[in-house]
Amino acid sequence: MSGQLISGWGRVGSVGQQVYTDDLSRLPAEVSLCRGLGRSYGDSSLPASPKSVVACTTLADRLLHFEPNNGSVTLEAGVSLRTLARLFLPRGWFVPVTPGTSDVTVGGMVAADVHGKNHHVDGCFGSYVDELLIRVADGRTIVCSRNTASDLFWATIGGMGLTGHILKVTFRMNRIPSPWISAESVRANDIDTLLKELRESSNEWPFTVAWVDGLSGGRNLGRGIVYKGRWSKRTANGLSAAEPRQAPAVPCDLPNWVLNRWSVGRFNDGTYYRHGARTRVYTQSPYDFFYPLDSVGHWNRVYGRRGFTQYQCVIPEKHGQEGMRQLLQYLSEKHANAFLCVIKNCGDEGHGLLSFPLAGMSAAIDLPIDRHTQGLVDFLNEWVIGLGGRIYLAKDAFTRAEHFKAMEPRLAHWESVRCRWDPTRRIRSAQSVRIFGDPE
Repeated sequence: MSGQLISGWGRVGSVGQQVYTDDLSRLPAEVSLCRGLGRSYGDSSLPASPKSVVACTTLADRLLHFEPNNGSVTLEAGVSLRTLARLFLPRGWFVPVTPGTSDVTVGGMVAADVHGKNHHVDGCFGSYVDELLIRVADGRTIVCSRNTASDLFWATIGGMGLTGHILKVTFRMNRIPSPWISAESVRANDIDTLLKELRESSNEWPFTVAWVDGLSGGRNLGRGIVYKGRWSKRTANGLSAAEPRQAPAVPCDLPNWVLNRWSVGRFNDGTYYRHGARTRVYTQSPYDFFYPLDSVGHWNRVYGRRGFTQYQCVIPEKHGQEGMRQLLQYLSEKHANAFLCVIKNCGDEGHGLLSFPLAGMSAAIDLPIDRHTQGLVDFLNEWVIGLGGRIYLAKDAFTRAEHFKAMEPRLAHWESVRCRWDPTRRIRSAQSVRIFGDPE
């Protein structure tokens, strides 16, 4: 085992130590949390204090069983989504739900109950998980499912790793007709046009997402591009499955001044106008369609040493369209540096006790960290609470405990289950200290 100092993907909270082991069932007593590839943006996978230790799961990466009749796969929690894609795409299988990066572990996908461009059709990843093997706080190893220790099962899905160390996961892969995506994209010149296109597209396409120019205002408020996709029924141009591109990496932290409203504004102009006014129709690699940011290694370094946070919220259906307009107006009025903004339609609420999405629309906004960040997050959280929405813990670094409690009616139930399995809060994180009042 070896140790290293760590931070969140947003360069938040470089405290504590990470150790590596290939046997998660025999973690040392001082380990308070398991962590995958560290792609949670904030402090959800960071140690509770500088003296705490987390265990990286990436060496526990064995594929244990695959059932080709129904796609059921059992594997260790440290297997990465990138590995799964490279193994199974050429064989006609893919995960039923994928987040926006392949650099996550399956254990992390369970802990965050990840969602993707198809949430309006297929829900969260937890809907396809059949069984978990978890080492709980007292050292016991528990098999849990919908029918066995179901309280632990549903508290773990979306529970940010706070109910126990996830050792193994059994879930169902999806059979796909080809390893390529049939895609379309449409440009929209304002938020109303964009949201109308996104909503209508979601009725016909299983994968939809909208990129929004978060810096535009006035009559161009919310201009952007709606992307749509489905699995192609045949292999593109007779080619075999695509391979992920070799990602050039940002070599170091860029100076803070490189990413500013002028430079990002010019980038957004180029993205918007380069698309053109016509609908584009094309066949695309699933790596390019699902994971565009993976094409640049260490892209978080673009934000410099100041780091960044992502504010991701979901607004209920009854407020969805008007809520998104309000959100962009607030960002414009406050001159927020919303350097990346993505909007998705969401389907029904998941069964995980702290799963993020609910029926409505979600927005994810990347913000460089500065002296205004906490105030902006406070303002947005109070607005989200008023609309009956909530935020995504996997992205959060600034939400206050009282705000999360006000937006999460399921919290008391989840806390009661957690207390049943870990009454002394032995398993904890920097985020759980901040939001749930855990001891450091």
